[in-house]
Amino acid sequence: MNLDFETIRPSLPYIMEGIPTTLKVVAVAAVIGFILGILLSILKISRIKPLNWIADFYTSIFRGTPLVLQLMLIYFGSPQILGIQIEAFQAAFLAFGLNSAAYISEIIRGGILAVDKGQREAALALGVPYSSMMLNIILPQAIKNILPSLVNELISLTKESAVVTIIGLGDIMRRSYIVGGETYKFFEPILFAGLIYYVMVMVLTILGKVIERRMRRSD
Repeated sequence: MNLDFETIRPSLPYIMEGIPTTLKVVAVAAVIGFILGILLSILKISRIKPLNWIADFYTSIFRGTPLVLQLMLIYFGSPQILGIQIEAFQAAFLAFGLNSAAYISEIIRGGILAVDKGQREAALALGVPYSSMMLNIILPQAIKNILPSLVNELISLTKESAVVTIIGLGDIMRRSYIVGGETYKFFEPILFAGLIYYVMVMVLTILGKVIERRMRRSD
């Protein structure tokens, strides 16, 4: 084995400078995905059929096509379709956010349907408006039940963010690839990038368990 980590040691800080970029993409995409996911989940359980069809069609598009394709369509297709070039960072969080919303909507929908129907009927019998019922009664319980699934989606989003390297965004993977090209040693910097992703995923896993444990104590 011809491994030489000493060669890439001076470049390790450069690779780590991609961490904020990765975290920003994940954070913004997670917020977009969560908010849009809630809206889609409400449309999916609506009694108005056209709203169900719209939400289901959206989900089928973003779950039925590769994420990398969606990213490339937004970034490389924007000049042709919109007449403007969307910045790499904007294209990244848009693609990841819209894609994540499709999966989160199914997670939240399942959580809402898992809440005892008696609580919904009781709220309606007491004259609680539908919006207040969903916001203050149903959604808090649903999110509590689906917290592990939401954390898992956030972890997947963190790992999948490495795809942004194809549009030239200076994330962790992109920088490790650049270091590999400069030193002619790709295994070492890519392995270091993998270690960074692993640490970030472990941190998210621990935070998820801590939050879940605290929510259980409130029962």
